[in-house]
Amino acid sequence: MSDPATPGPASPGPATLGPASPGPASSGLEPEPVDGPANGLIDVHAHFVTDRYADAAKAAGRLRPDGMPGWPSWDPDTHLGLMDQWGVATAMLSVSSPGIHFGDDKAARALAREVNEFGAGTARARPDRFGHLASLPLPDVDGAIAEACHALDELGSDGVTIETNAEGRYPGDPEFAPLWQELNERAAVVFVHPTSPPGHEAVSLGLPRPMMEFLFDSARAAADLLFSGFLDRYPDIQWVFTHGGGALPLLADRIELFRSAFGLASGGATATEQLRRLWYDLAGTPFPHQTPALVAAFGSEHVLYGSDFCWTPAPVVGPQIASLRDAEQPDGGTWHGLTTRNAVKLFPRLAAQASEEGAVR
Repeated sequence: MSDPATPGPASPGPATLGPASPGPASSGLEPEPVDGPANGLIDVHAHFVTDRYADAAKAAGRLRPDGMPGWPSWDPDTHLGLMDQWGVATAMLSVSSPGIHFGDDKAARALAREVNEFGAGTARARPDRFGHLASLPLPDVDGAIAEACHALDELGSDGVTIETNAEGRYPGDPEFAPLWQELNERAAVVFVHPTSPPGHEAVSLGLPRPMMEFLFDSARAAADLLFSGFLDRYPDIQWVFTHGGGALPLLADRIELFRSAFGLASGGATATEQLRRLWYDLAGTPFPHQTPALVAAFGSEHVLYGSDFCWTPAPVVGPQIASLRDAEQPDGGTWHGLTTRNAVKLFPRLAAQASEEGAVR
């Protein structure tokens, strides 16, 4: 595999920064020192975009993905500079919506391999600063299993990423069970990123779908896992949901009401008990309302930090991080410390890495 700084012919090169892309000086925070995972935020929700990936998506008609104005640009050096300013030690890189499957299984398998080789190569070049969550070509289950095994066994990826639905099929689809079985045996991290729901044309009001529809599709995907029984059947998968769980914290009591009142099968534990096992990042607008609602519903033991950069512009990420610092802090600590400790539990290599760095110092 080629080094990410000098990608070979089969590897997608880093997207070039356009003139409107914000540089480090526009990040919204003064520079802060970063000294390993123990002292910096761990960003579990960070994205990369390559020219060849964006070109493939555009060729498939995704010119305005999910109703957004266009495609962001990304390169590792600019991202690292911003991480230094934000006080982010490590960022887990993944491909965001609209994902890598545009209707053709063979093309999706090739594109998944291409972006995963690049993302894992970037993380391998700077394992102290980057991790990687591998894209899977769902709804192609056989292709997804093969790519997950390649990424976890050969590339050293830290986990995998899927979307809340794959061409309208949600993660509780019975045909996805062999994939979840494979990932459950590995106790893998599965990062669940929202995407546009089926029928979004009728409900999104012509607005960018990340504003509202993503939040409902995250809740829909989590509910599908719960009512399919997959949360009980595959208890060792570490599911990560974004944006504070979207609408899920506000719907948890209602989900439990219907589960118990109408005998909807979803395992022995209550809906809230099962949903508390999931992990949730704070991307979006964590304060003043998102995080308190999340913690009130599911506790703080699985709360993680996420920036959503590069789809969330750098000038927005700076104030987002500042809101964690300026908000009322959790008992006995800080949001910075709590999310970092939780991320180290989720990604054990970060703990080993911090210990190695401490030994060197």
